[in-house]
Amino acid sequence: MRSIWNGNISFGLVSIPVKMYSATEDHSISFRQIHTRDGGRIRYRKVCELEDESVDASEIGRAYEDADGALIPVTDEDLAALPLPTTHTLEIEAFISASEIDPLQMGDAYYLGTGGAAAAKPYTLLREALKRSEKVAIAKYAHRGRERLGMLRVVGDTLALHRLLWPDEVRESTGVAPKEKVTVKPAELDLADTLMATLGEVDLDDLHDEYHEALESLVAAKMSGAAPTAEPGERPTGAQVVDLMAALQESVRSARRTRGEEAGEETGEEGAEREKATVTHLRGRKKAPAKKAPAKKAPAARKKAAGTRKSGTKTAEEKPAEEKPAGKAAGTTGKKTGTKQTAPRKTTAAKTTAGKTTAGKTTAGKTTAKKTAAKKQTGKRGTRTAS
Repeated sequence: MRSIWNGNISFGLVSIPVKMYSATEDHSISFRQIHTRDGGRIRYRKVCELEDESVDASEIGRAYEDADGALIPVTDEDLAALPLPTTHTLEIEAFISASEIDPLQMGDAYYLGTGGAAAAKPYTLLREALKRSEKVAIAKYAHRGRERLGMLRVVGDTLALHRLLWPDEVRESTGVAPKEKVTVKPAELDLADTLMATLGEVDLDDLHDEYHEALESLVAAKMSGAAPTAEPGERPTGAQVVDLMAALQESVRSARRTRGEEAGEETGEEGAEREKATVTHLRGRKKAPAKKAPAKKAPAARKKAAGTRKSGTKTAEEKPAEEKPAGKAAGTTGKKTGTKQTAPRKTTAAKTTAGKTTAGKTTAGKTTAKKTAAKKQTGKRGTRTAS
């Protein structure tokens, strides 16, 4: 690994010689511009617009262009005369919590290694101090012609430097958020929380650039003369208006299927209603005895009753109630058939009605007998008077 900057970390009166290394690398595939008609390479030349001729790199300097378009030359001597104490020094300004740094300020990352054997002890001291305090160091340093802001932190056993943007280099977000006033329902938030919990966490090492892999396969196929076999991906369409609740519910089901969980579990309000409707049986209570259903007649009794009906004999059930004298229906039936049959049980109300009917008939008979006796006596008296 080749260092890109050499300097010292200024930690109070302690100086730590270090070397800076790039902590990241770009894996993107770069293309060259060609002339599509004949495949010729397109190149750029540095040409002086006054002479219309190519200029060598040793003859090229720098200048500042003002608002009117005038060019003001700035030489290397001019830059060297500027008071820049951090030219080769990474000067620590303070130690703060990492949570105080806005992620929008984070830029390129670098590793800092020791610049010699003598730097091992102070390097380890600063590293262990940062570990124990659980803080990061804010430092200023000069790199590529300008002073920059950086953050020092511990990565494993190494000190890492993150380039930070100056606070005034971060734009405000005014006017970016939606201007429409919308209301998010609690049920929608619950489903969003369920979806977040279902998706769970991920190991960043498992993520990879699928487009880069497909592009490498395409280039390899072109180099070997084979036709590309990759199918074109599905292009995203315009925004569609969907039912937010339905989309969230389907997202949760899809995430559960992907993770191998049961997809039939209820979510949101549906699951809440299920939980509310759960029945809990109380202990210690005895259930009431179930009512017994009336016993059915045996098949033999049914056949005997059917045979009796065919022979023309009327049973107590077939005979109308008004034709039966009170209290004699069961006995009469038994004498006619000569067979003992079980008469249906009469209710108390039926017995009472029958009793009242019998009592009525008895009273009517007594009244008739009295009238008959009175007429006979009147007739006798009349006969005696006549004689």
